[in-house]
Amino acid sequence: MTSEPKAHPEIALRPVVSGDHDFLVEIYGTTRAEEMAMVPWTDEQRQLFIRSQFDAQQTHYGQKYPTAAHDVILFEGEKVGQLYVARLDHEIRIVDITVIPARRNRGIGSYLIKQVLDEAQHKNKRARIYVEEFNPSLNLFNRLGFKMREQHGFHLLMEWTPAVIGSLR
Repeated sequence: MTSEPKAHPEIALRPVVSGDHDFLVEIYGTTRAEEMAMVPWTDEQRQLFIRSQFDAQQTHYGQKYPTAAHDVILFEGEKVGQLYVARLDHEIRIVDITVIPARRNRGIGSYLIKQVLDEAQHKNKRARIYVEEFNPSLNLFNRLGFKMREQHGFHLLMEWTPAVIGSLR
């Protein structure tokens, strides 16, 4: 069970609007930066690739999770990330959470994930997320009580189980 998240007035969520597209592409690009540094492309080619991959990802998420909440993460009023959460019948799926590199390791992601876990606890649902096995955030999910349930290539399905369900296993 998670502890009750403390109020964090500096951290807020607001729904994504059409004017956020470039910011969301930028965030997505930060998740592919190491990979992009290895390809012999121009900056323009990299940006076109990132935009096309982002658009494909958004299309996939929209089709797979049509009712998901997609929010911009604000820290002290500044856009610093995104949180995409699907509230399904039997689980709460964290589809994506990304904080810009300059604002990572400040408790923003932990705070928001703990809020999701608190919701899952109250609704007696599992919380799940796919994490790449080489993603540093895997440590965060392990620390918050997520366990690996499945592996698909280099993607790990991580699951957090509320106390009531966990006691039935």
